[in-house]
Amino acid sequence: MDSIIAFLTDAPGVSLSVQVLLIGVSFIGSALAGALGLGGGALVLAVMALFFPPAVLIPLHGVVQLGSNLGRAVLMARQVLVRIVPVFLAGTVIGALVGAKSVVSLPVHLLQTIVGLFILYAAWGEKFRLKAGKPSQPKFFIVGGLAAFATMFVGATGPLIAPFVRSACSDRLQVVATHAALMTLQHGFKIIAFGLLGFAFWPYVPFLVAMLAAGFVGTVVGREVLDRMPEKTFRICFNVLLTLLAIRLLWVAVPRFFA
Repeated sequence: MDSIIAFLTDAPGVSLSVQVLLIGVSFIGSALAGALGLGGGALVLAVMALFFPPAVLIPLHGVVQLGSNLGRAVLMARQVLVRIVPVFLAGTVIGALVGAKSVVSLPVHLLQTIVGLFILYAAWGEKFRLKAGKPSQPKFFIVGGLAAFATMFVGATGPLIAPFVRSACSDRLQVVATHAALMTLQHGFKIIAFGLLGFAFWPYVPFLVAMLAAGFVGTVVGREVLDRMPEKTFRICFNVLLTLLAIRLLWVAVPRFFA
């Protein structure tokens, strides 16, 4: 019995109190993502980074985000912009394979800086928003590949994909649903890649299951908020949140160039 209790409550290097904290953060992050389509992954990543080294943080965060996005995609399946999914999937497979082979060779702060600057441009560049609205273009193949590559290093790359999804979709429900479906693919292939690289997920299973359950409840709450939110309010909040996430990336990354 003691061994069973130990398995259910012990995650390597993390106390029970920290696990409870992170489970609560998973709920909040999923609620935020359910309401606005993004932001939750970055919040969960930022808090988990306080307790896990990068080699453990990125794969565990991938599992949590897979569950959060999958729940949102299933709940909103009818709103997914399906025709962009196959090309995005093809790009994701290639990007994940390349990223898995390069995961120890690229400076993370360089990638964070590039992603942060791109997000700012995509959020506020009017010409970009006008040109990005054709969902059938090969751009989603390229975006899938770049984001899958980046997520092996950065973790939360939802903001990189989000501007393209926003421009391709007609309303807030489609934005949130499509973004969730695409991120489900990204995190799924990232987990497979880390598994092939030898990461041991098993010791963290009970902890991850609890985080996934809390995340699903948060997704349901966030969906209720989204249903009641005016379209204009959603678009404004979406852009502001993108900007904050980009600034956070740059705040972390830029000082490392001078370290």
